[in-house]
Amino acid sequence: MRIRVAVVSMCVVVSCHDADGGAASSASASSTGADDTSTTATGDGSSTGPQEPPPRPAYGEWLKIEPPGTLCGNGTQYKFFVNYAEGVDDLMVLFEPGGGCWDFDSCSGREGVLGAANPDGIGDDHLDGPLGLHTPLLNRVLDENPVRDWNMVFVPYCTGDVHTGNAVEEYVDPLGEEPNLVYHHAGHANVQAVVGWVDEQFPTIPRLFVTGCSAGGAGTLANYYFLRTGTNAEQGYMLDDSGPIFPNSQNSKPLHDTIRQSWNIDSILETVPEFSELGEDFGLINELLAETFPDDRIATTFFRRDFDFARYSYERFFAGITKEEIHLKWWEDTQQLMAQYDAHDNLAYFIPYWRYANNSHCTIILTWDGTEIQEAGDIHVGDFIETLLDDRAPLQSYVESVQPGEDE
Repeated sequence: MRIRVAVVSMCVVVSCHDADGGAASSASASSTGADDTSTTATGDGSSTGPQEPPPRPAYGEWLKIEPPGTLCGNGTQYKFFVNYAEGVDDLMVLFEPGGGCWDFDSCSGREGVLGAANPDGIGDDHLDGPLGLHTPLLNRVLDENPVRDWNMVFVPYCTGDVHTGNAVEEYVDPLGEEPNLVYHHAGHANVQAVVGWVDEQFPTIPRLFVTGCSAGGAGTLANYYFLRTGTNAEQGYMLDDSGPIFPNSQNSKPLHDTIRQSWNIDSILETVPEFSELGEDFGLINELLAETFPDDRIATTFFRRDFDFARYSYERFFAGITKEEIHLKWWEDTQQLMAQYDAHDNLAYFIPYWRYANNSHCTIILTWDGTEIQEAGDIHVGDFIETLLDDRAPLQSYVESVQPGEDE
């Protein structure tokens, strides 16, 4: 049970340009750097960011940014992180994974219930330890990382809404044991603040690569339009890892209907009239992005035997559903997504069968090992990403067949 308290005011890209948190080291909460940069106004009243990028306080280390007015689910200050590369303007924006929530049990972290990451907010040391290198894409010393020399922005996740909510909800404990939980699904406003900051810090971006896995993958898909239109990127690339939004899916419709209400998705769709069709089918976002940005290279990747995102998609909406029934629904939805992608030259998919780690969830985490597709010469997801970022190479889709003996 929940009680709607209020709707978070939308932070559009233009107004977010004023929400510049500066750059601070991950050990410091102070702002620095971008306050004294001038901006270039355009005829429609928007801003293109500074004429020259602000001075970089450091290279090759994670720096903390705290945009004013941004919040985590528990109401604490939101923050994100940047890692500058010297001498280049190419940029990767990577969204953090971490589940999702839409009621008391899932947003409070009640034991045994699928929930969302970072319910206590984001610490200054958020990227210390394994998270800072949870994907090879964040490892600058790894030769197999195709973006090792790019600038990097890491977008943490603490709002339970796959980086795209616009509501404050008061969730009531169905057991009557705990007080009501006030929860800020503020993902959209947070990302808009990130977009505004990126536009000021990177006035020209030759290549923009947006990616993330799980909730970060769905967040990548949901926010690509805003990053693409809110920054001066010359060429765009997108990889949604293990956060697919399936088209024309009766299997996923109960989840989509639930989050549409809890996260107030309609208020966001209203800001992009050309995407009004998403009100009827969230899964149309794949082809709408392909048609809106016909020269961009857009892709998705996930395992056929994913048992994390698949559980989020179906488990709480189909009583008594078994593991194999979950996999069956996932494969039914996957085939519809593949058909949608096959109809567009700038869409591609990479779908291996199974991996031993993390319930076959997320292909870009840990290592490229285990993502190989055997009948395609053992091409792995790292190879696929390199092709995705290579404008000279045609996009090609891959799906691995059932591999007997795996996932037992």
